Amino acid sequence: MSEPIKELTTVIPRWQPHITPIDPETATEEQRVAFKETPSGMKVSDYVLVLAHDPETLTQRTPLFNGIMYSRGGLSRAETELGAAAASVYNRCIYCTAVHASRYNELTKDETVIQRVFESGVNADIDSRLKAIVSFATKLSHCPSTADKADVARLVDEGLSMEEIFDLVLSTSIFGWANRLMHTLGQPMPQPE
Repeated sequence: MSEPIKELTTVIPRWQPHITPIDPETATEEQRVAFKETPSGMKVSDYVLVLAHDPETLTQRTPLFNGIMYSRGGLSRAETELGAAAASVYNRCIYCTAVHASRYNELTKDETVIQRVFESGVNADIDSRLKAIVSFATKLSHCPSTADKADVARLVDEGLSMEEIFDLVLSTSIFGWANRLMHTLGQPMPQPE
């Protein structure tokens, strides 16, 4: 039997739940409605099927998640993914880090930023705007009250609008929650060969 993945990666692992996912064939109507909408419009994953144990919460969670991560306006899609990846790196959520770091790489066609963030975190040698985003997302993940006016001013100095900063707060915050759910409800495992 393989061991859970412990190192940061951009290779998306398999998420293995600790709780038996809902069986779509025997799900209640309320559960079916709850998992009808999925994160990013992808397939119904084991994660969604585990969350379907509480269909009322899942019904609220997925549209909120999709609205934060995939809406138009605010941060670019790549920078939204970078904020999510930075939060996930700080929270050591291997699965979420892999998903959002790989999406950042796909969108930007550049793997160096993520590699440097993996190696050096907030001290990564990257573009100053991206570094400000990573730093702010990390501070919010560590303790929200440590992100202060100076951090917002730094983001503004790097050209971020208040709408973009608000998007960064939202994407970082939802991953503070999502990372903890992923940790508690399952673990990242290697993909089967």
